[in-house]
Amino acid sequence: MRSSLLALLSFKTISTTAFVSTSTRRLPLLQHQHSALSNPARGITTHLASSMKELAEKVLVNPKFPPEWPFSKSDFERHDESDDAIFYDQPRLVYHIDDYAVDALTKYYSQHFKEGEDVLDICSSWVSHYPKEWKGGNVVGLGMNEYELSQNKQLTSYHVKDLNKDPTFPYGDESFDKVTCVVSVDYLNQPRAVFDEIARVLRPGGECIISMSNRCFPTKAFRIWLQTNDLEHIFIVGSFFHYSGKFDPAVCEDISPNPGRSDPLFIVKAAKKCIKYQ
Repeated sequence: MRSSLLALLSFKTISTTAFVSTSTRRLPLLQHQHSALSNPARGITTHLASSMKELAEKVLVNPKFPPEWPFSKSDFERHDESDDAIFYDQPRLVYHIDDYAVDALTKYYSQHFKEGEDVLDICSSWVSHYPKEWKGGNVVGLGMNEYELSQNKQLTSYHVKDLNKDPTFPYGDESFDKVTCVVSVDYLNQPRAVFDEIARVLRPGGECIISMSNRCFPTKAFRIWLQTNDLEHIFIVGSFFHYSGKFDPAVCEDISPNPGRSDPLFIVKAAKKCIKYQ
């Protein structure tokens, strides 16, 4: 019998900053970390914020992933299974994280993007949050709403595609130096196929940068995301890289700009292996 991630989940109820849920599914390897965060004796907000950053960045340090893909089909079901094209038909020219988090993400990109790099932004929209001064090469958006994509001035081209219907990317092998995905990984109901495609289009050593917060359209986020919290989201996305078998171990960086006062922001990223994978 294959191992299941759900077998790792306990009945310990811990409140989360991400979603109010009646679920009691929790990851035991994070229990001691949650307990530390929920202990009022830990002190003032700044101490708590420091603790959260430390815990978030340790989630993917020697993680204990099950030996086989542990998720079930139902883990990626959504409350609203109607055609996503209907939901995303109306343009939304708004930020999906607050201004502080946007600035933090743009600053992060400025520190990690190189001039002339070819970048693919999946689940893209009217803005990719890339630095204005950065001069990329082939900068491509792949998203759901054509008008939104047409308004993204940082893209050199774009394609409209529903990755939940067909998770293949319309690009050649080893076409990009980086792939980004901004607060949208929780909407992808075929993540294993998507992460395989990310690996395919990345050049060896190229990075995939997934940014995550605690905001979402809950009717379109997949079930296991709504039933878990910020630290567990890091673990889940790290597992997507892991089970692909095509990436180096993923790492997490907590770049939340004002913990407790603005949207949290976590980066989970991994580089495509430079050697041939099986």
